Amino acid sequence: MSQDSLAARRRALITLAACVLPDTALAGPASDRSWPTRPIRLVVPFPAGSSPDLIARLLTEKLAVALGQPVVVENRPGAGGNIGTGVVARAAPDGYTLVLTINGPLVTAPTLSRHLGYDPVRQLAPVSLVATSPNVLVVDARLPVHNVREFVALAKSRPGELNYGSVGNGSAAHLAMEQLKAAAGIDLQHVPYPGFAQITTAMVGGQVQAGFMVPAIAMPLVTAGKLRIIAVTTSGRTSLLPAVPTVAESGYPGFEAISWQALLAPAGTPAPVIDRLYRELVAIIGSEDVRARMRAQYFVPAGTAPASLRQTMASEKVRWDKVIRVAGVQAE
Repeated sequence: MSQDSLAARRRALITLAACVLPDTALAGPASDRSWPTRPIRLVVPFPAGSSPDLIARLLTEKLAVALGQPVVVENRPGAGGNIGTGVVARAAPDGYTLVLTINGPLVTAPTLSRHLGYDPVRQLAPVSLVATSPNVLVVDARLPVHNVREFVALAKSRPGELNYGSVGNGSAAHLAMEQLKAAAGIDLQHVPYPGFAQITTAMVGGQVQAGFMVPAIAMPLVTAGKLRIIAVTTSGRTSLLPAVPTVAESGYPGFEAISWQALLAPAGTPAPVIDRLYRELVAIIGSEDVRARMRAQYFVPAGTAPASLRQTMASEKVRWDKVIRVAGVQAE
C-alpha cells in the first residue's frame, strides 16, 4: 500500500470515529482494526482487593464481552504502583498489555524518584480516566474534634504531638496532609505504613490520630464509630458524601486532593486500538449497573477522552510538584 493510500485510509477512519484524538491519530495503521485476536492482559499495580483491583475486575467482565476476547487482570504490586506501571510502559505497543493505575505512578512518581525506570508521558498512551474519588480527612473518634477548624486548633495547641498515617513518602495520603499542614501552619508527625489496613489499625489503637484516605476504606470504621470524617478533599461538596464539608470551605480555599484511576496502554499502541478501547470503556462506564457499583464503592464514574486524561495528568503534576517542593518530600 502506498503512503498516499495509507494516509487516505487513516483519514477516513478518523472521520468515522468521532472519538479519535490528535495525539493518537499517528499511533498506528488502520489495519489494526482487526484487534483483538487473543487475550488481553490488564496489569493492576496493586494487590488483589485494592480499589484499583476492584474497579479493574468490574470493568474487565464487560470489556471481555465487548471485545470478544478474555481480559485477564494481573496484579503486579510494589513501590506504590510504580513497578506494575513500569511493566506496561516497557511492554510491546500491540494492544495486548494495558494498565489500570492511580495518579501516583503517573503524576508524582517522576518527581519523587530519580530512578523510576519509565516516563509516563513518553512511554504511556492515555485511554481514559475511569473513576475519581474524594479523599476524606478522618480522625480517631476519641479525638475531641468534629471539623477542620477544631482539628487545626488542636494541632496548634500540641505542635508535633499528633501523628498522621500514610502508605509511604509521596503517597496521595502523605501529600494531601502536607498540603494541609502548609495551608494551616500546623506541625504533625508523619508515620508511614505498608498499607491502609495498618493505618486504620493504628488509628483504632490510638497510635495515629488522623489521616487522609478514600471513603471506601474509611466508611466501615466510621459506621462502627471508630473513626470520624471531618472533611472531604473535593473542590466542592461531593454527591457521595453531601453532608460532609470540604477542606476548602473550612477555611482553606483552593485545597483539593482527588484520587483517580485511569486506563493506559504503552506509547505507540495503534490509534484504532486506543480509539476502540476508549469507545468500549466509555460505554461500559456509562451503563447503569456499572455506575451504581462504582458509586457503591464511593467512586464517581468518569469516562473521558484520551486527550482529557493527558491534560489531567499534566495539570495534576503542576499541582503536586508544588506541594512536593514546598514540603521537601523525598521518596523513601
